[in-house]
Amino acid sequence: MSNSMRDLIDGEAMLDDEEDDESFDGDEDEDNDKPRRKNKEPVADDSSEEDEDDEDEEEARRIREGFIVEDEDDDEGGDSDDRERRRKKKRRRAEREEEEQLDEDDLDLIGETIPEWERKSQTQQTKFKRLKRGHRDEDRRNERPGLAEIFSDDDEEAADERPYGRSGHRANVDEFDDFIEEDYPEDDEERIQRQEDLEVARPKDRGLGVDTAGLDKDALDDMAAIFGDGEEYDWALQMEEEEEDRQREEQAIELKDVFEPSQLTEKLLTDEDNEIRINDEPERFQLDRKPFKNLNFSSDHFREETRWITNLMWPKKQLHGDLHSPFTKAIGKVLEFFIVEGVEVPYVFQHRRDYLIHAKKVRAQNSRDDPDAPEYTVDAEKLLTQDDLWRILELDIKFRSLVEKRNSLESSYKKLKEEAGVEDPILEDMTRHAATMEELQDLQDYLNFEYSAQLKDIAAMGNGGREVKRPGAKSAVFERIRKSKAYNFVRAFGISPDRLAQNALREGKKVSSDDDSKLPMDLADSLADGDFPTGDQVISAARQMYAEQLFVSPRMRKHFRINYYQMGWVSCRRTEKGLRRIDESHPYYEIKYLVNQTIRDLAVRPEIFLKMMKAEEEGLVEVQLTLENEREFRRQLYSEFASDNFSDLADAWNGERQKVLDYAFNRLEKVITKGVKDSLRTACQEELLKTCREEYFKRLDQAPLKPKGMMLGTMPRVLTMSNGMGDPNRDPVCWTWVEEDGRVLEHGKFVNLGRDENQRDAFAELVRRRRPDMIGISGSSADTNRLIKDVEGLISEKNLMGPEYDDPDTNEYRSDLLEVIIVNDEVARLYQDSPRAVAEHPTLNSLTRYCIALARYMQNPMKEYAALGKDVTSLLIHPYQRFLPQDKLYKHLETAMVDMVNLVGVDINDAVGDAYTACLLPYVAGLGPRKASLLIKGINANGGVVTSRDELVGDPERHKLPVLGPRVWNNCASFLFIEYDTTNPESDPLDNTRIHPEDYDLARKVAADALGLDEEDVKAEVDENGAGAIVRKLFKEEEQEKVNELILEEYAEQLEREYTQRKRATLETIRAELQVPYEELRKNFSSLPSDQIFTMFTGETRDSLCEGMIIPVNVRVAKDDFAIVKLDCGIEGRIEAHEVSHRHSLKDVLQNNQTVQAKLIDINRKEFMCKLTMREEELRRPYRKHFDHDRGQWDYRQEDQDREELREKDKVTGRTQRVIKHPLFKPFNSTQAEEYLGGQPAGEVVIRPSSKGNDHLAVTWKVADGVYQHVDVLELQKENEFSVGRVLRVGGKYNYSDLDELIVDHVKAMAKKVDELMRHDKFRAESRADLERFLTVFIDANPNRSAYFFCLDTKHPGYFYLCFKASPTSKVVSWPVRVVPHAYELLKSQYPDMRALCNGFKLRYQSEMLRMQTGAR
Repeated sequence: MSNSMRDLIDGEAMLDDEEDDESFDGDEDEDNDKPRRKNKEPVADDSSEEDEDDEDEEEARRIREGFIVEDEDDDEGGDSDDRERRRKKKRRRAEREEEEQLDEDDLDLIGETIPEWERKSQTQQTKFKRLKRGHRDEDRRNERPGLAEIFSDDDEEAADERPYGRSGHRANVDEFDDFIEEDYPEDDEERIQRQEDLEVARPKDRGLGVDTAGLDKDALDDMAAIFGDGEEYDWALQMEEEEEDRQREEQAIELKDVFEPSQLTEKLLTDEDNEIRINDEPERFQLDRKPFKNLNFSSDHFREETRWITNLMWPKKQLHGDLHSPFTKAIGKVLEFFIVEGVEVPYVFQHRRDYLIHAKKVRAQNSRDDPDAPEYTVDAEKLLTQDDLWRILELDIKFRSLVEKRNSLESSYKKLKEEAGVEDPILEDMTRHAATMEELQDLQDYLNFEYSAQLKDIAAMGNGGREVKRPGAKSAVFERIRKSKAYNFVRAFGISPDRLAQNALREGKKVSSDDDSKLPMDLADSLADGDFPTGDQVISAARQMYAEQLFVSPRMRKHFRINYYQMGWVSCRRTEKGLRRIDESHPYYEIKYLVNQTIRDLAVRPEIFLKMMKAEEEGLVEVQLTLENEREFRRQLYSEFASDNFSDLADAWNGERQKVLDYAFNRLEKVITKGVKDSLRTACQEELLKTCREEYFKRLDQAPLKPKGMMLGTMPRVLTMSNGMGDPNRDPVCWTWVEEDGRVLEHGKFVNLGRDENQRDAFAELVRRRRPDMIGISGSSADTNRLIKDVEGLISEKNLMGPEYDDPDTNEYRSDLLEVIIVNDEVARLYQDSPRAVAEHPTLNSLTRYCIALARYMQNPMKEYAALGKDVTSLLIHPYQRFLPQDKLYKHLETAMVDMVNLVGVDINDAVGDAYTACLLPYVAGLGPRKASLLIKGINANGGVVTSRDELVGDPERHKLPVLGPRVWNNCASFLFIEYDTTNPESDPLDNTRIHPEDYDLARKVAADALGLDEEDVKAEVDENGAGAIVRKLFKEEEQEKVNELILEEYAEQLEREYTQRKRATLETIRAELQVPYEELRKNFSSLPSDQIFTMFTGETRDSLCEGMIIPVNVRVAKDDFAIVKLDCGIEGRIEAHEVSHRHSLKDVLQNNQTVQAKLIDINRKEFMCKLTMREEELRRPYRKHFDHDRGQWDYRQEDQDREELREKDKVTGRTQRVIKHPLFKPFNSTQAEEYLGGQPAGEVVIRPSSKGNDHLAVTWKVADGVYQHVDVLELQKENEFSVGRVLRVGGKYNYSDLDELIVDHVKAMAKKVDELMRHDKFRAESRADLERFLTVFIDANPNRSAYFFCLDTKHPGYFYLCFKASPTSKVVSWPVRVVPHAYELLKSQYPDMRALCNGFKLRYQSEMLRMQTGAR
């Protein structure tokens, strides 16, 4: 390791708090003398439901067993040879001398027994001292001692500096001992003083020579003559030093030697990532095709793939039949672009668009009447869209998987032919025509069954004759049947399973079954042998064999599969678990009694089937796939199997055939229905993924919010404001001023803009001083709507005007009142507390960062979405996206971003200088995150500025190194633009257009024709001013409009006729780009509809809050004729007097701050108001969501039976639905509570009825994402069955007087402790298995270190794991840490904060180690 690299690494060790905490001074390389005992890990209490009982004594005993550290059994006598190989003689001598000393535990025990005895304190080298002296110590360790020091006792002296104790298990205690307080170091003065004291106390290095006192000169000479002075061994030491130097030079430091594999993977710095960077292939292609690197793709495969993809896509395109051939050619051409030319979708869509269109000349109808009209017109039909290109790319990967599996199957069959002489027409015929993975799997199953014995023999020969794994008992049975006489009974069924399947599929001429001359029983008796001694056994074996052959028959499976796809019915049957769990408010109620859904029905509503499958995974329903006409299907299949003869003999054999068919049918039904359901799930996922992509593309397809009078694409100057979740009349309203270039120039706060005149004047002064183009407002509460009204009223009152603009109607400059825009805040919510936001604006509060994100969204929505990276899947794109695999969802959303980024283009120089813009580079065609980082690094190495597109592939004249390979450059060149600099004669205007460099000559030709220049004029202009002179001249003279006068059609025909290049669409692109380079093609910034604004501010959708629902409301104002109430979501409601009671005054029924149940009558989502009723007859009618089902598609009978069953169960158990007057009470079960809390922040709470009866309540609170704790609350001193108890007891020891106290002092107190632990440096947001792997890798890389961390116990909410590893030889041990109100509980001991917990853990570890050692003596 070089000194500079060593300084870098050691310097990081000095600064890294995390590593600082984990270091210790024990020597891990020493042998352990204590015999090893097995280590058991502690088991945490199960707190997944409502009980929170303490750990029992058995649990404590097992935890104590976990303290025992595994030490190697290393007796000096028995393993001396092994120790001699692993240890140097000096180290062994040091260890033996150390063993003779009393260890620290022994001295402590002596001190306890004899109080007057006092041992000298042992000075230890501290961690800080070691880090400070790191380089010096390491250099001394690497430096070999000279001859004069070869017999010195420096090692013994070094051993004296180590703590007392044996070198094995005792070191583990000291490892934690020296940093008990280091998580929280002392003051600087104390630390400096302690270091100085230790420096003085540290003994100096000394060599211990031979004591020559009392020896005369003659004696010394005799000693020298006998022992020598050691110089004769100098040559050996020199050779050893040279060898070590050579080995050190060979061991070059790499990133993987310094960082963990997980860190390298996260930062895309593995060897595989570097290979992707260097390879001159588009990054996305490399990642998608990585599993198929070794797949040989021939021209036959290419043609086959074209046909395969055409067959899949053509039915959905709904094009005219005459276009089938052009469509197939277009797909073949696109595959050629992808596979041969290696270009991505944006390149094909932008620069090869002519191949996606079918154009033909049609004689103009009015050409005879109008002499000036063209004789022919071009009729163009779009064959493929950009979405189709992504679909072709996806199918290309699937086809490669298909080919790979087929190659594997063909390889197995080839071995059977060559080595076993097998000839199988089924495999030879069907393998070539297999078009799906299911068909190939059917053939594989068939091959494995029919030729299991031969495959076993081939495998044995491949293993050199060694016995391979014995086949399963089932395979052995069938092999026994094949070799026995019973197989003749199988043949006696009269038709082979494959021929029967061909009959069913109507393939070829029908072949009837032949009846044997004997009755089945007579034949069976005659075939009895040693394997099957009786006729019944022969018949049973034959039935089983034939049924298995039917089961594995590829054609029979194909027949079943076709019928299930065409005539399959999907139905849901609720399970016992789902009976009560899925009530009418549950999201799965929509499918609870859904029956008789056809495949066609589910294709229209794919989310329904995905919901079914999810509910089945949770054990709530059973999804059944049946045949609509199963009886007819069975009868038809039997008719193909039965004999056509009429006799008792034929009837007997047909009876046997019927039994075999019934047995095989059930097995085929199971395997086919499972496969069809999986295929249907994949198809539904693809449809939903396509919908998500389209919706996300709409959000990306928004240009910057255009100021009035400006061109589309102009960046606005915006003032953004938000009250967050606060009340704008009481809490601060944060604001930010962001310039058009994205810089945050000013920010601040306003309070009570609605009433405080000083604040209103300050707002007006800010607007007049900054003159924003518009004001953006958003927030997370219904009160944001009040802020919007306050600001709009303030603008009108103060007459605050927006910027001036040229009115096209009057041709005069005018200005309007400043516009207030409600901004979509989905990106801002993710940004405000993200690491990126904290890094960019560390001094600003969360709400101000939220306002910055709002401003950036208004200025460029696409950039904000791109900056999210993989967090984009956290956005709510579709209400059912939770049923989709996250990796597939991200990949589809990424394709939408790739399309949009390449449509808009990226200014490469802006991306080099601005990390925010650089977020777009990974989505440019050909690039990805790896190649984008390499591109920026290369440009910076070349000077940091790009002046032309060509220099990205290198420019030797300008000393520019290539930063991209030719193929990647070809993909991305036209999507990276460089602003045209009129003052720079070398700047090419075409580099600022969407025109690809391959078409620059074509563009210059168009420009020359537009200017009317002949060849001589062009040559002269180019010779004088360079290749870009013509286009510069066109721009300089502002003659761009002249390109519209050119007839490009004739030019396109000439190019296709003479050069076979189809450039019609390319010429149109050139025409557009020469007029307006990189014109903004996105749609206008879209304003939010009222429903979306309502959901954004309240979190309520039309499904979660609608008319007819009974909800809790809080009374704010109660008057004689009406009352104003507030809903949980924050909106206000009005209850008229006649909607309460006709017998009592409204004030007698309602009081301020009272929580009551009311029914929604009407909701005005635009005004954030609603009307409610409290009439008893209305409250008695519960809300039921209406589902529109066709006749026969809802099992009303089962629904009524289940309601009656639940009603009877409630009568028996005495359960009734409780209603608690508390804002947090919800009539939920545990699943509904978790779903309700899923989108809310950690620490949120729901109070709900308990399954334990009316004297219990359940409190569910969100511990972390996906982790919820259910707390059981026992109610004591209840006035009646339905009232809340006056004493609420949790866990048998925590008592509270009301629900509010319980929430604040119990749940919120625990949530605060959870948050404190999860923010601690020692917490890692990963699973226990991942943390244990991390600890193992870390300690292996740092053998002289120890480490401990916390992670969440997701299986036991409210618990954490404390995982630690003391040395490389010890196991990772995990202790449960329980969160209790205001404290943490570790091994029955409570600690008030994280510092106490960390220190308590270390002390507890030491005490247990000490106890273990004293007990072992």
